[in-house]
Amino acid sequence: MAKGNAIIGQSGGPTSVINASLSGVIENALKSENIDNVYGMRYGIEGFMAGDIIDLGAESKSSIKALKNTPSSALGSCRYKLKDEDIPQIIEIFAKYNIRFMFLIGGNDTMDTIHRIEAYAKSSGYEIIAVGIPKTVDNDLFGTDHTPGFPSAARYMALSVMQAGILARDMKNVDQFVVYQCIGREAGWLVGASGAGKRKEFDAPHIMCFPERPFDKAKFLADVKRCYDQYGFVSIVCGEGIAYADGTPVSDSDTKDRFNNVEFGAMGGTSAAMALHQMTANEFGFRGEFQITESLPMCAADRAASLDIEEAYICGRDAVQLAEKGVTGVMVTIERYGDVFNYHSKTSTAPLSEVAVSAKPMPDEFINPEGNFVTDAFFEYLTPLIGEMPKYAALNYKPVPLMA
Repeated sequence: MAKGNAIIGQSGGPTSVINASLSGVIENALKSENIDNVYGMRYGIEGFMAGDIIDLGAESKSSIKALKNTPSSALGSCRYKLKDEDIPQIIEIFAKYNIRFMFLIGGNDTMDTIHRIEAYAKSSGYEIIAVGIPKTVDNDLFGTDHTPGFPSAARYMALSVMQAGILARDMKNVDQFVVYQCIGREAGWLVGASGAGKRKEFDAPHIMCFPERPFDKAKFLADVKRCYDQYGFVSIVCGEGIAYADGTPVSDSDTKDRFNNVEFGAMGGTSAAMALHQMTANEFGFRGEFQITESLPMCAADRAASLDIEEAYICGRDAVQLAEKGVTGVMVTIERYGDVFNYHSKTSTAPLSEVAVSAKPMPDEFINPEGNFVTDAFFEYLTPLIGEMPKYAALNYKPVPLMA
């Protein structure tokens, strides 16, 4: 294995803990006997091709350590779809800077990028060790029990829906319903996580709409009526990518990004939450709210799960350890063992070739038969990841007898 320099990049949307992975890579790469210098891609592979490369070894130890609790993407990110003609240029830059180790932190599209670069380098005879480090709030990466970034975003969703549900309960004489939209094009992990603070049947949320299940307008409106009749208000959580049985998105956006993904709720379009709001208001004459957080769950460091921070760092650390052993063409994964009361995890690997082309929707056993809420099995999976939820006061509302 050739000695040389290392390059690190971040891609796609950030998470509250992506910089913990970055800290893990930098700290351990700087200690490696096989790595001479540690460089960073400014704004991902797009910036790298433009020559925007920084010396991470010149950063202070205190700054690198502080990354562990710093939100967003410290190196800057991009959403660039790699072209075949880009890859020879990238290998030329590698050779120019004697880069022999490559670490990219990201999701499916990022794993596709690093996989294609590693495969081309191998076929062209350029020696490179390439290891992917998982990141996504959507939790839809193949091969890993969960993805760094998901537990913190899940906690954000759970707290937000829990607190907004208390507001909706107390304001039900004014607003009869609220719709809360979660990010996640094709996976409803965050939709399910929104129920982690629910203690009683009355508590929010009441209805969940998953991208994994076809949206049925008649069934949805029947669920709304049932919940309103029972609770006097309705708390609804939907995934941004929910669609009808024929594949038509509930959101009417037709804007697409560079990876041909629909940008739900893009300018000029209607988001899923807005569409559900409109159909509920039109059907029942209710007054209500919709709440769309977009990127907030990706960067809310104040709500980050402590376990998430540690596991994200460990994924970065172990990526370097794998590279030092000559392991290439893999993504670091997390394996869990134990149970909900005795959670433990360790890292493993999955081939980049498999991660790059696969996605992980919620399994059937995590969604109830009606398709409108999660099961106890899901909460057993989620609970150790997000930590304990707060317990808020509940008044007894003992009425005062009417005075004669």
